[in-house]
Amino acid sequence: MTQFSEGRASARLTSGAQELRERACGSTSLRIGCVKYLNAKPLIFGWRGDVVFDHPAALCQQLATGQLDVAFVSSFEVLRNPIYTIVDGVAVASVGPVHSVFLAHIEPLEEIEEIAVDAASQTSVHLLRCLLAERNLRPRLVSTDAAAQTGARGAQLIIGDQAIAFRQNNTGKYRFWDLATAWREAAELPFVFAVWLIRPKVADAAGIAEKLRCLRDENLRALDKVIAAQRHFAPEFCAFYFRECLQFDFADAEKAGLLRFRSLCEKHGILPVNPAPLRLA
Repeated sequence: MTQFSEGRASARLTSGAQELRERACGSTSLRIGCVKYLNAKPLIFGWRGDVVFDHPAALCQQLATGQLDVAFVSSFEVLRNPIYTIVDGVAVASVGPVHSVFLAHIEPLEEIEEIAVDAASQTSVHLLRCLLAERNLRPRLVSTDAAAQTGARGAQLIIGDQAIAFRQNNTGKYRFWDLATAWREAAELPFVFAVWLIRPKVADAAGIAEKLRCLRDENLRALDKVIAAQRHFAPEFCAFYFRECLQFDFADAEKAGLLRFRSLCEKHGILPVNPAPLRLA
């Protein structure tokens, strides 16, 4: 894996402020993973080192087995397996509309009997389950892959980049129930979709967390550069998405939102009761 250090590698870089920036925000020998969706780009763009990009479920598995030290994954993973340390201050969250996590449906919600869901993100699946249960609705959730979903005609939970493309290509054909908006209306809090998680016993968790916060800060200050680097969506959409749909903080409101999600998962039998506080670095 490519390694950046303050030794010979840094000597080859430009001096002054740029060198200081790279010392603070550069990569290490960490095995790091990140979801492959557009929403994570402001958090990983410019990382100096190898990154495994994959779907959330695959990254969670690699994190659990020790193939990765750090990963930006679905927030449900730390609720399901609270051994991990969360990087404080950084997340992908939304108060809605988030535009990339929604239920596409034709029938009214109350009449839906079955929903196709993409199991790549357990956070979105369980958020949908909680939101429906709070309305006393319990349709069958049937796992399928993203390709099968986007070719289907029934109700379907779609997430990530494929959700953005699906919505752009199906305006007027479906109703779109934006889950971040539905969450805000129900909980009056932001919903946290993804966070950075660090495995137990990884050395210098605090230093790793600081580098990831630094990278986020740098990218938000130079967001136009991040937008210009995207190739799959128009710059105008990326600007709207990053600036209007998403939040990249994990502050008090976001923490309260994540804990509220945990309590609803406990209420509806998705998770066992766990009063433990979040581990933060």
